[in-house]
Amino acid sequence: MMKALLEPKMIMTIALMGTIVYITYLTKKNTTASDFFVGGRSFGWFTNGSAIGGDYLSAATFLGIAGLTFQLGYDGAYYAFCFSIGLTLLAIFVAGPLRRFGAFTVADFLAYRFHSKRARLVAVAVVLAISGFYAAPQLLGAAQILSMFFGTSYEFGIIFTCIVMIFYVGIGGMKGTTINQALELWIRLGAFVVMLIAAMYSGLHYDKILAAINSFSGPITGTSPYALDGKDINFDGAAWTGTGFYFPTFWQTISMTIGLALGTIGLPHILLRFYTNPSAKAARKSALMAIGIASTFFLLAVFLGVVGRAIFISGTASGEVMRDLVLGGNNMVIPTTALALGGKWLLGLVIAGAFAAIFSNLSGLFITSSGALAHDLYATVMKKDITQKQRVIAAKVSIVLLGIIYGALGLLVKDASIGHLVALAFTVAASTFTPIFILGIWWRGMTEKGAIAGLLIGLGVSMWMIFLPGTLPSFLQFKIPGIVTVPAGFLSVIIVSLLDRKVPADVNDFMKRVHSKESETV
Repeated sequence: MMKALLEPKMIMTIALMGTIVYITYLTKKNTTASDFFVGGRSFGWFTNGSAIGGDYLSAATFLGIAGLTFQLGYDGAYYAFCFSIGLTLLAIFVAGPLRRFGAFTVADFLAYRFHSKRARLVAVAVVLAISGFYAAPQLLGAAQILSMFFGTSYEFGIIFTCIVMIFYVGIGGMKGTTINQALELWIRLGAFVVMLIAAMYSGLHYDKILAAINSFSGPITGTSPYALDGKDINFDGAAWTGTGFYFPTFWQTISMTIGLALGTIGLPHILLRFYTNPSAKAARKSALMAIGIASTFFLLAVFLGVVGRAIFISGTASGEVMRDLVLGGNNMVIPTTALALGGKWLLGLVIAGAFAAIFSNLSGLFITSSGALAHDLYATVMKKDITQKQRVIAAKVSIVLLGIIYGALGLLVKDASIGHLVALAFTVAASTFTPIFILGIWWRGMTEKGAIAGLLIGLGVSMWMIFLPGTLPSFLQFKIPGIVTVPAGFLSVIIVSLLDRKVPADVNDFMKRVHSKESETV
């Protein structure tokens, strides 16, 4: 028992957990809804920019981007490019106006824009759908890490992570969540930088290993004991370093680009973060800082995915590394590569970083979804006359319910790819909230019926194309169907609004509020 506790991976993980508990304890005082949902709007650009980065750079980036690069080569790296575009668009078109608007939740935007309870309820449903799509792969990553490196079952990993989240978000609220997310971001970035240094020190320079991979063709030595058929795994380096390996057509690539790039603008847990800044100027600076952090992170993730592939084909790694790269699949390349590069201490740092990524992102999803349930549904629609204290209690109860729901979703995606599941969540967000926020902020003509139609049609078409592709003709079967679902969302809003023409009478006041510099600190 004592020997197990002295393992580096255990020491690092316990240190992370202890820090989370300490920060949560320090920030436990949440007496008002503003404290709990938006941290009292007290976070400056550096803290909030770090927290946005922590929220955005989930398991899909810490584990998934490197994993997709390891698995797919350049096609996997292309994911990172699309994610970066999304943050830039968010900073340019949405961050400042959203903060000037000033609210608690994403659904508040629709409810106040159109003075509509129906729009609020539809927005709540979409928030929960996107958050569920996003939470499941985060839990998958946590369970896989616990299973691979601590020997626990997949089911235990899901339950353990949900319990941590219920404590973490339920007690700390947005204050605790923001500080923890900011800290967790720098843990992850530090782990990647240490891995970069270790790779350079080992002579694994990018051009050198890319040339070695490109010239490799044939079976990979040392993989047969772990392969299902008992034979060494074959690998074609020329195909891996080429393009079109995963997205074989031009239209498949365009569809993924649209889905991922525009998805960031519609992610509820990212949008919510801009409400926590004290001003629109701080919100814009937070977004710019997040862009810089994310771009650095994506570059390192792609590089480390290539390093993992180079180590794998070399056949010189330990049996443990070869086993984990075969059995861990595309999701566990970063921890396994850390073990190969720096031994158990670097592995311990990376495992702590992976948990930090998962906890950070999940906490954002929990706080956003609890806002939808407790603020938008319970306190605003079902029971209006409740005190601030009762609102906070409702939020904490909703977090327990969300832990149960998200846990169930996590159990259903055991064999899925983290990166691809998150990409689908981006597509749903791009097809629903992105049209609403872009048009709602920049077009006076959007109406309540247009917004509701956009959300419902965008959500419906996305679900249909993702879950029932076999019912569609082959030319409409996309791995990431943004090329169809995003225009469907935008066109639904525009067409129904033009037919409806019932623009709110105070639309000019709304536009002045979200665009005027006089509203910097609403």
